[in-house]
Amino acid sequence: MNSDHRPRFHGSTRGALRWDSRTRILILTILLLVAGSLTYIALTPTSPTAHSSGPSSASCTSSAATSIADATGTGVDGNWSTYHGDNSRAGVGPSSAITSASPAWAGSVRLDGQVFAEPLVCGNSLFLATENNSVYALNAATGSVLWRTNLGTPVQGSTLPCGDIDPSGITGTPVIDGATGVLYAVAFLSTDTHELFGLNIQTGNVVSHTVVDAVGADPHVEQQRGALALENGIVYIPYGGLAGDCGDYHGWVVGVNTSGSGGLLSYQVPTGREGGIWATAGISFAANGDLYVATGNSEATTTFDYGDAVIELSPSLQVVSYFAPANWAQLNSGDVDVGSLAPTVLPTGNLFQVGKEGEGYIMSGTQLGGINGQIFESPVCSGAYGGTARVGSSVFVPCTNGIFEVNATTSTFSLGWHTANFDAGSPIVTGNILWAVDISNATLLGFSLSSGEQLFAFPLGGVDHFISPSAAPGIVYVAGGDTVFAFALG
Repeated sequence: MNSDHRPRFHGSTRGALRWDSRTRILILTILLLVAGSLTYIALTPTSPTAHSSGPSSASCTSSAATSIADATGTGVDGNWSTYHGDNSRAGVGPSSAITSASPAWAGSVRLDGQVFAEPLVCGNSLFLATENNSVYALNAATGSVLWRTNLGTPVQGSTLPCGDIDPSGITGTPVIDGATGVLYAVAFLSTDTHELFGLNIQTGNVVSHTVVDAVGADPHVEQQRGALALENGIVYIPYGGLAGDCGDYHGWVVGVNTSGSGGLLSYQVPTGREGGIWATAGISFAANGDLYVATGNSEATTTFDYGDAVIELSPSLQVVSYFAPANWAQLNSGDVDVGSLAPTVLPTGNLFQVGKEGEGYIMSGTQLGGINGQIFESPVCSGAYGGTARVGSSVFVPCTNGIFEVNATTSTFSLGWHTANFDAGSPIVTGNILWAVDISNATLLGFSLSSGEQLFAFPLGGVDHFISPSAAPGIVYVAGGDTVFAFALG
């Protein structure tokens, strides 16, 4: 627990102890300082609690900028500071060949709530966020807890009009600014507000917090499920609706400057209702810093309103271009979201998208093409959810009937291998192995990257939907319910 370093006095001050004037002045000064500190604490409007067994040794430099410029999915530097490792969401970890895998400290760490967010790695520390609105820092090698900070009471499911997460706290994957050593997470608080907290990754102390519900949004029916993203000093936050699509919700993207200057940036998907940006991978980025998001269904059936679309936004959250399938109205009517999976940025700069229908599209990255403006279209699988992994021009798609390899060129794609039928969580790649969770059977599976042959299987006991592993050199992490598992690679 973080100590409150107040001066302490033990024993009697009568008789035996005589103070000169300098001592009296010194003691009076200390008491005045303590009184001032207590007054400050009493006036602080929010007091997240931090519990620590010692400072984290976390120290990392964000690889986001280089990975956006490169966007080839060739590996990371040992840090995993954002969802799938970089802002292209490639999901590629260290590249050493793997011949063995075994439990390290699997399941030995029990957290204070369910984990929907992907674990993050920075230096020698592992970071996890729970639905109890707690952020943990663990020793990445041993799993011992370095610190835990609770950001406030989460929202009880019984108070919401629909939804399937109870309680609802931190759901979207946080992001770490390696340059400043600050982790950013959005907590859903019992005051019915979404608040962005900045935490010092060394100590867990809160260094900033701000409400991030856009003007006009109803936070009671908005869910912050998609991963946060950090680009050019702005944290971008996507929003969708609760499971069940209740209430007057819309898809939103909110931007917050990490310097604290300026107000909120915001973009609302201009639907009559719905059109959530809810895929767990959240936002992908173009090489020029533009944002790509994909939306779910809206209620429109006659006039297009950006439901079931892929949208390109400028860094200031202005619409640059968009794409929608020719059958967008049919997809809207059937709740068949294009946006069940985040856009994939290809090495050419073009985009690949697939959603609940399982139909795959390639779009131009310079102009998404509008309605029916795709470069190429072909079926991929029975339906895809979450986020892809990508190595070069090979995209690995998590589907309800397994992982499917898509080999993309500038103007077309073809299907490569696919695994046996299972409900696949979002995959990542380390070296020659692709990792994904079988959601139905709560099992971490490892597949040959070249053939799709299953090589490893590790039971997790229980997992939350859309969970994705993460990686550091020689190790893979995955959350299972309210625990975290680590597997050593050799």
